[in-house]
Amino acid sequence: MTTVHYDSYSEARAHLKAILDAAERGRVATVRRESARTAVVDVERLRHYLATVTPSRAQVVPEAEGWSVFIPGLPVAADGASFEEALTEMVDALREYAEDWQDHLLDAPNHRENWGLVQLISLSDDEQLRDWLVGKAR
Repeated sequence: MTTVHYDSYSEARAHLKAILDAAERGRVATVRRESARTAVVDVERLRHYLATVTPSRAQVVPEAEGWSVFIPGLPVAADGASFEEALTEMVDALREYAEDWQDHLLDAPNHRENWGLVQLISLSDDEQLRDWLVGKAR
């Protein structure tokens, strides 16, 4: 397998199709800009990988009035009258957390390690997130 790598933004821009083709096929595709090197990755491949290596650890608890869902270690929780409603609310809460992370939490010491989770949330549709929450990552 051949790596696709360009040492400058200008060179990468001139070969954007080659970079995207490589990423879509699962090949390594990188671009250097000054001292930083960035990988270009197919979204579905990255999302699937993150769902596989990032278990949700979500806990669902029945309560007198319905259900509660939370993920230990994250400031994210949701409640609903039914199990399905609680999951729907949790998907919304995860999306809000991802927005907050990107807006102002990414450098906070107790949140910066959640990069992979935020990527997973942002790259998943609602059904994929629901599946991930209940352990049916696909």
